[in-house]
Amino acid sequence: MAEEINIGIKVQEFRKKSGMSLRELAAQAELSPSMLSQIESNTVNPSINALKNIAEALHVPLFQFFKDDVQADRLIVRKGENRIIGRIGEEVMYKLLTPDISGAIEFCLMEIPAGVSSSDVPREHTGEEVAYIISGEIDLHLSGTVHHLESGDSVRIPPMSPHRWVNCYDSDFKAVFAITPPSF
Repeated sequence: MAEEINIGIKVQEFRKKSGMSLRELAAQAELSPSMLSQIESNTVNPSINALKNIAEALHVPLFQFFKDDVQADRLIVRKGENRIIGRIGEEVMYKLLTPDISGAIEFCLMEIPAGVSSSDVPREHTGEEVAYIISGEIDLHLSGTVHHLESGDSVRIPPMSPHRWVNCYDSDFKAVFAITPPSF
């Protein structure tokens, strides 16, 4: 079973550390103050895009919301113990394959259901990313160019390159990717 992490508390902690009010963060993350309040109190589960917007507004990597400070010395992640972001089959789902993001590299599995995109707009991050397509096909919008990728293909995404993954095909898409330094 995947680990349960209290995302709302983490969001609230980072917001308070940044000195932002709830209304300021909500405005920057393009959420209503009511929605952000519900996220912080764990009344609602935020979508992956809402979490990305919050992370961007707070200037923290997305996986910081899932970081487990207690088990920083873990080396192995057993089957079913991965940290997961997203709802399987409904939206983009990310599974952290490394125990945490405290090392020099981050390794994840990304699943994108048919007809779903990784985000509404291209996003960038400071780390270099390499992805290997396990199954399905996808259109990668990378720095203004669309690249069609299929099972067995791989791609390197340079740091600070705006990109988004668009699955406009009939089957689900799966890829493993690594980012260094961890910045997701």
